[in-house]
Amino acid sequence: MAAGCHFCDEAGGREVVRTAAWRVVHATEPGLPAFYRLVWNAHVKEFSQLAAGERHACVDALAAIEQAMLRHFAPDKVNLASLGNAVPHLHWHVVARFTWDSHFPAPVWAASQRAAAADRVARVEAALPAFEEDLRRQFAP
Repeated sequence: MAAGCHFCDEAGGREVVRTAAWRVVHATEPGLPAFYRLVWNAHVKEFSQLAAGERHACVDALAAIEQAMLRHFAPDKVNLASLGNAVPHLHWHVVARFTWDSHFPAPVWAASQRAAAADRVARVEAALPAFEEDLRRQFAP
């Protein structure tokens, strides 16, 4: 752990599932109801600093999260991003994107393009519990 690191000091969102190596959290982002993060538990800045087996486990987890998003949300696209410029702790953003979402087709960090349709946001939000339970089942010890 690194003192003063946001992801060492805090979960980074509402924790959904935790393994010995990483955790999945739901990030509250207006207009983007299915915005999740895969956060590496140990303080590591770069993906290449992981051991080979850890890198494989991380990519497998990302793929499982993406596949669950495809099943539960039927998004137009799933975005995977690892930047770490503001928080230099290894984490991936995994975001189900829709043509109606507040930022589409721009990145989630760009300015909002429009207000997201409340009924569509509500439909995705209603699917979150089943999606999260799916993840908990997949990653259960």
